[in-house]
Amino acid sequence: MNTMTSTNPADYDILIRRYDNGANYASYCPQLAHMIKGSAHEEVENAMKEHVLQHIAELKEKKD
Repeated sequence: MNTMTSTNPADYDILIRRYDNGANYASYCPQLAHMIKGSAHEEVENAMKEHVLQHIAELKEKKD
């Protein structure tokens, strides 16, 4: 699988799912095939946004 090479954050989907009878959450970015688990919706959403931004920063760094 090829890793996404876009530097536009809007090109990355963040999917959030509740599980364990609502006690836990997971966020998933299909473009990066990465999942983050946690106990709060905002926690996993923000962590995934940070992961996407870190990925983009690394892409930009490689271009320089």
